Amino acid sequence: MNIQQWFILFLIAQLIHGLGTWKMYVAAGRKPWEAFVPVYNAYVLTKIINRSWWWVLLLFVPMINVIMFGVVWVETARSFGKYTKTHTFLTLVTLGFYLYYLNYATDLKYEENRSLKARTATGDLISAIVFAVVAATLIHTYVMQPFTIPTSSLEKTLLVGDFLLVSKMHYGARTPTTAVSFPMVHDTIPFFKVKSYLSWPQLPYFRLPGFQDIKRNDIVVFNWPVDTVRYFRDQSNIHAYKPLDKKSNYVKRAVGIPGDSLSIQDGYVYINGQKEQLPERARLQFSYVIETNGQPLGSNFFERYEISDGASRIGQNQIQIHALTEAYAAQLKSHPAIANITRLVADTTLTESSIFPNNGKFNWNRDQFGTVYIPKAGDEIQLNRRNFSIYRYAIEAYENNTLTWQDGQAVLNGKPASSYTFKQDYYWMMGDNRHNSEDSRYWGFVPFDHVVGKPVFVWMSIEGITQGFSNWKPRWNRFFTTVSGSGEPVSYFKYFLIAIGLWFVISKLIRRKQKKA
Repeated sequence: MNIQQWFILFLIAQLIHGLGTWKMYVAAGRKPWEAFVPVYNAYVLTKIINRSWWWVLLLFVPMINVIMFGVVWVETARSFGKYTKTHTFLTLVTLGFYLYYLNYATDLKYEENRSLKARTATGDLISAIVFAVVAATLIHTYVMQPFTIPTSSLEKTLLVGDFLLVSKMHYGARTPTTAVSFPMVHDTIPFFKVKSYLSWPQLPYFRLPGFQDIKRNDIVVFNWPVDTVRYFRDQSNIHAYKPLDKKSNYVKRAVGIPGDSLSIQDGYVYINGQKEQLPERARLQFSYVIETNGQPLGSNFFERYEISDGASRIGQNQIQIHALTEAYAAQLKSHPAIANITRLVADTTLTESSIFPNNGKFNWNRDQFGTVYIPKAGDEIQLNRRNFSIYRYAIEAYENNTLTWQDGQAVLNGKPASSYTFKQDYYWMMGDNRHNSEDSRYWGFVPFDHVVGKPVFVWMSIEGITQGFSNWKPRWNRFFTTVSGSGEPVSYFKYFLIAIGLWFVISKLIRRKQKKA
């Protein structure tokens, strides 16, 4: 839905609210017209139900407002003496339309000075839970969100089983485009494995101002652009529509930023003709074949060289290692049991149709790719036969156009076009585990509107997270470590425990003092 359609829907909602509550406004000593004035009617309603004015703000915050609507409906009914579980149930199950019945079919008696304290312990617990969910949803949606690393594409920097805290504020918090969704879950309700959201209505895209731009080689969480999986845990249906903010979450490194020209030569990324300069904590990994001389490798061989993705025997004395850092590869050259070690690199003659732009027209593969120019907002790019397929998907899918090639020229939205001006920034995302990463080499550019946030903290890390609870092993040295920075990650876990201990002691002393007072 565009802004004009949303404005019309908003006015209809105001009319529905006014028609269903105007007698309640009158019974509370207000004017009937106050029930119909957008925004002002919400402010007046907070006065009627004896709640703070800032509730009005919560009614207009996406995701939070879905919860607050139900709360306000129930509070309105209670302001006119309807406290029972039946009244609460009818108010919620009818999505607030029970207020129409109260407005027109009952003798309204307004309780001006009603107590806001819950009448039962259960009611008090429910109120506490509701507002805890509101606060948590607000933080989860606009400030900081937890994520789990499920794959090894950024292995050695981020490990499988790392639990991240991802800042929404660094690049600007994105307001949800999905208007109705189960709070604090992504595309699937856990355990039930059912869709967690309604595809309609959709809010227009909007992002709050951030305080940092995405820098080259930043690790970024984003929505997988080509995701059409109905539920992330069930990938059998790959052709289902998913809203922007419900596409699967991916985490990669932004090796290319808007305005860069990127190529890949023998597996190494080149930016504007210069070989990539990765941060100190980044550790590139490739596939290698080692040839042994018959001696045993040793029982701790894989652990010693941090070979987490395993290996495959491909010959009598040959083993393919699926992910090995260059530093360890250099060490293996002097290993007494290894006669030879070779990094696997796809030849320039190999063409992989799975590689972007996925049409087999370029002789590119995962190790030999490009050059491609990464568009930035405002860039005018000439469209020709060679680059047409490179930019076509972005122009159509991410910028809402139609683009075809007819009679030797590009046709944009039904009209001949020799160039196109991009509306937003784009990025090239890749994993450090170069032979085990589904990234931009396979699906192309990542638009800025798909960016979720910046990982800033590993608050917990569990080895064997995918192997069942009995195999879990805490990586204590990774608890409460920063994602970026120089040198080896330093754990701040002990400081966290000290802070918790101090808080507990201080709280206990304060409570003891209050009891004596």
